[in-house]
Amino acid sequence: MDKDFPAGACVVFGGSGGIGQGVALEFGKAGSDVAVCYRTKREVAERTAAAIAATGARATIHQVDVRERASVEAALAGIIAEHGRIHSLVWGAGPLVSQTPLAEWDDAMFRNAMEVEAFGFYNAARAVIPHMRAMGGGSFVHLGSAGHDWFPKLDGLSVVPKAANEALIKGIAKEEGEHNIRANTVLVGVIDAGMFHELSAQGVFDQQWIEETHKLLCLRRWGQAEDIGAAAVFFASHKANYVTGQTISVSGGFGV
Repeated sequence: MDKDFPAGACVVFGGSGGIGQGVALEFGKAGSDVAVCYRTKREVAERTAAAIAATGARATIHQVDVRERASVEAALAGIIAEHGRIHSLVWGAGPLVSQTPLAEWDDAMFRNAMEVEAFGFYNAARAVIPHMRAMGGGSFVHLGSAGHDWFPKLDGLSVVPKAANEALIKGIAKEEGEHNIRANTVLVGVIDAGMFHELSAQGVFDQQWIEETHKLLCLRRWGQAEDIGAAAVFFASHKANYVTGQTISVSGGFGV
């Protein structure tokens, strides 16, 4: 047992994503075993698990479609069977987000964003809360958006469903605190990984976008996946044992 975590594993949903990989690895470095959840990127999940194993922590990978509650329940049951306990759940699952004006969303775009991010998180929370209650507590860490504080134009398909999850996090903190279950959010700024790389390659984020976005950052540089991981590890660890229902913005001062 590491001093900062109980025995068992941290589950990282979206662990094969650009940010999720870094978050999962930081938990391994901090001494926690990790269950890496993925939907389609098995090879990436395997590489992430190998990197975690190199830290001395145990890592497993689990395929799951978060839109389907049965799939989520089966994955979590498998993780419990492998690790004995889930002490923390990090929610970082999400689709590639189209940069589309609100007035131009179609129903399919909005429905997909909500089903993956909001309904997916709800499915995971519903499935794991009874386990955490039975085990004497646990921690939720939601990877939200820095757009929660300062709405970024065209990024609503990310910000809106994550705002729904902000409310769910507050509800978990309020209603499950008596069971020693904590829930907090890391608001994620522009991180030099994952979606930022993909949309840059597509030409969505061009040099003008980079220059204008830098003006909104006090630190004038992009964050790294490990920056998000460090905040997530803190929230999940014993160091934050009296912290719940809170947010921390890891965004370089975005929008200050």
